[in-house]
This record gives sequence, C-alpha cells and structure tokens, in this order.
Amino acid sequence: EADIDSDVDAAAISETGVKAIQLHTGGMCHLDAHMCAQGLEGLNAGDVDLIFLENVGNLVCPAEFDTGAGVNVTILSVPEGDDKPLKYPLMYQVCDVVLVNKIDVAPYFDFDLEKLKKNVALRNPKALVIPFSAKTGEGLDAWTEWLSRKVAEWKSSQ
Repeated sequence: EADIDSDVDAAAISETGVKAIQLHTGGMCHLDAHMCAQGLEGLNAGDVDLIFLENVGNLVCPAEFDTGAGVNVTILSVPEGDDKPLKYPLMYQVCDVVLVNKIDVAPYFDFDLEKLKKNVALRNPKALVIPFSAKTGEGLDAWTEWLSRKVAEWKSSQ
C-alpha cells in the first residue's frame, strides 16, 4: 500500500487479516521498482502466490514508472466517467486489466460501459475490461477467476 504519507489504508487492510506493508513515497506521486523491492523485504514472498501493490492514487505519474509488477491493473469507478482513457491515455496504455467499479450505480450516472470499452480499446486493444461492484459482488467472479488463471499460469511457468 503506497501513499505520500499516513497508513490509513494499510491499517484498514491489516484489520481484515491480510498482511499489508505501508510504503511512503516521501512526496513523490508514484512507486518505482526499488521502492517495491524494499516493501517486499517485509514479506516472505515464498509463502504467497499473489501480491497486490496499490500505487499512489492518481491517473498520471504512476503509469510513468515501472514497479516490476507482473500485471498492471487500473481501477475506474462509474462516477469518474467513461472518458478517462481519453484524458489519461498512458495509464490505460500500460494496463493489462481495467476494473470498472460501482457498476451497480451506473443507471444514476451519465456512464456508458460500451463507450468506455471503446475508449479503452483506442488506447490499448489488449486490455481486458471487467465491470464489477465491490458493494454487491456483481462481476467479482470474473475478476477472481481471471486472477486464479493468471496465478496458475505463473506457477506452471516456474
């Protein structure tokens, strides 16, 4: 979990029983591979199949730096709009998956999922778009099944 300061999110994650390592970027708006390597020192990576790395939460500078991640995921929420791939092209060019959260509230916003998919494809035709709702659970099976397949691929390649 990365933030410029504080450990609010890491503490919330830890409360669920999941090990969380807080990384402070010292005022920088992103993580890089060196910072991530330092964070991994706090984990026994041999005991885990999957590590989630949450970069600093903006759509600009985190995309410019390699964290060493095997897969890059961008999370967009419905209220942010279907035009984000047009406004922040690099974030969508470098991601493998776009998770579209809050799909349950889409009827209440000027949001078009098909338009979003087209906008993502303009920036990155290979990116997978998975709509879901963290609140209702709708669509989460598609995400967890994709993750499970990816972990199995990684394990079989070792």
